[in-house]
Amino acid sequence: VQLQASGGGLVQAGGSLRLSCAASGRTSNIYVLGWLRQPPGKEREFVSSVGWNDGTTYYADSVKGRFTVSRDNAKNTVYLQMNNLKPEDTAVYYCAGDGDRANWSGNNWSAGLDYWGKGTQVTVSS
Repeated sequence: VQLQASGGGLVQAGGSLRLSCAASGRTSNIYVLGWLRQPPGKEREFVSSVGWNDGTTYYADSVKGRFTVSRDNAKNTVYLQMNNLKPEDTAVYYCAGDGDRANWSGNNWSAGLDYWGKGTQVTVSS
């Protein structure tokens, strides 16, 4: 499975962006897709995930109520709608996923995930 992320950019605080992640290849193997981010000088962290088959969603506490993850199985695409963005949301956002529940369940994820897209930069100015 290959992942292609897009949609990052520069936005003012309070603004919105939508990230997209298009999956290709053996998408039938996907168990979960989601988003991780790496703020400047910090470690990578969980943002949100969605079950590929059942649509179950999870969010980091820091983004609950502001971000919405969704999937379109017909288009093999996952989206992250980000509203009311804050400067602390500034990070490189990575689309990632796995075919095994053991590697990513809820907000618990493994660094050895099977599927990774290239990061997309999101910068929120104050």
